[in-house]
Amino acid sequence: MRVSGVPMRVANVLMTGLFALAVAVQYNDPDPVRWMTIYGLAGVACVLAYRDRLHWGLPVATGIVALIWAGTIAPRVIGKVSIGEMFQSWEMISPLVEEEREMGGLLIVAFWMAVLLLASRRSRSA
Repeated sequence: MRVSGVPMRVANVLMTGLFALAVAVQYNDPDPVRWMTIYGLAGVACVLAYRDRLHWGLPVATGIVALIWAGTIAPRVIGKVSIGEMFQSWEMISPLVEEEREMGGLLIVAFWMAVLLLASRRSRSA
């Protein structure tokens, strides 16, 4: 799957860095493996897209898992945590804030996987 163009290549480098950082900060999480896996898969998708070797199945599967997972968190946090609280401190302020951040990370993964799919469809039709 081809995801070309300089802006997309730069964006994939930036997103690879973001997802690698997300993997790194999960090291001290109570359940690091599943978080490292979802962020790691998103990072791998970015690298493969950068190299024009991404198969559509990886971003589809990763994006769907991230979206469903975020959907399981949403009922517990939506309307209970303000945006300001999410960014008030790097430390865990409360379990709700932590879950809101987790949901946000999953939504970023799902969003970027959708971007990769749309970009690949556009480059194939061009």
